[in-house]
Amino acid sequence: MALNDPLASVLSSIVNYEKIGKKELEVKISSKMIKNVLSIMKDHRYIGDYDSSKDNRGESLKINLLGNVNRCGVIKPRFAVKKDNYEKFEKRFLPARGFGFLIVSTPKGLMIHEDAKEKSIGGRLIAFVY
Repeated sequence: MALNDPLASVLSSIVNYEKIGKKELEVKISSKMIKNVLSIMKDHRYIGDYDSSKDNRGESLKINLLGNVNRCGVIKPRFAVKKDNYEKFEKRFLPARGFGFLIVSTPKGLMIHEDAKEKSIGGRLIAFVY
């Protein structure tokens, strides 16, 4: 399986496993970006805990699913967004106001769009979750 976007394949696996009602997902891909996105999702109670384990073929992540994800995915191209321009992208990627969040890569690290709005910093859109 060719992996051009590892984050996209992890997020689509999460959605697929949630749809069929599985409680656990193991993915063979791991990176700092994926772990940061998963920790943001965990902080907002979309997924449970996740553990990383290493073996001779690389690192794998075991993710506990809670059944709270309706949809999530990456945003391609990674749009640049200014500090006062988040609303346009909220309308485009989220189903309703105050429902779900966008994950933004800012100079201060990955965060959800509401935190970035509060701190008034822009960045690049990475993913959406609701």
